[in-house]
Amino acid sequence: MSFIRTLHGDIHPEQLGFTYSHEHIVCRPPYWQEKGEDDLLLDDKEKSLKDVLDFAKHGGNALVDATAVDYGRDVEAVADIAKKAKIHIIGTAGFNKSFLWGAKLEEKIQKVVGPYATYYEWIETATVNELAEFVIQEVEEGLEGTSYKGGQVKFGTGYNRITPLEEKTIRAVARAHHATKAPIHSHTEAGTMALEQIEILRSEGVDLSNVSFGHMDRNPDPYYHEQIAKTGAYLCFDGIGKIKYAPESTRIHCILELVRKGYEK
Repeated sequence: MSFIRTLHGDIHPEQLGFTYSHEHIVCRPPYWQEKGEDDLLLDDKEKSLKDVLDFAKHGGNALVDATAVDYGRDVEAVADIAKKAKIHIIGTAGFNKSFLWGAKLEEKIQKVVGPYATYYEWIETATVNELAEFVIQEVEEGLEGTSYKGGQVKFGTGYNRITPLEEKTIRAVARAHHATKAPIHSHTEAGTMALEQIEILRSEGVDLSNVSFGHMDRNPDPYYHEQIAKTGAYLCFDGIGKIKYAPESTRIHCILELVRKGYEK
């Protein structure tokens, strides 16, 4: 039987309703904190709650919190927001991208994975199957040692390249997907490397209809989007309203092109 795993339990797919596919709700990315840069710190729980309440007020029923272990999750805060806003929030197991991995491993993560100094040391030292077991644990037991379980598994790659350690996490996430049946979400840096990610996933036997690719509107190329859609995968246009990346007319054009070619579903 199909189900959706949320932070507050499993639900039937029909209960999901209008869903925003990629958001970061409360997070303190260690990489940016260590550099003293606060532009990407979303660390005000009350302001995030107001945003989520506004989303719910306008018909939103579910959010996917795409914050992985290396991006400074606050699992308890996000679970509390879900409860207060009375919406479904899906948590994320897995990893982001490698340039974040030079950051120090927080004590709460060390308690789960071992006394490694940095994310890089942990991911480099562990085997693919050991990393897969970590992701499986986050789906089946709870994120970061909590009781709140992840509902999707994630990997990411950098701009126009896939490092050996990023490939390692792609394979780990693919194997965790096979073990848990949790859907896969990909972080693409500025919308690049999706086709290369697809080849790695195929080598791990992944059915691409279980995969969504994030940040596709950062690479507004209708031909590129069609090549991804042809595989059966989903494309996430998750930068709506972020005019610093592209005008809304560009996103609308790309979405309408996919609809015109028959990929609206």
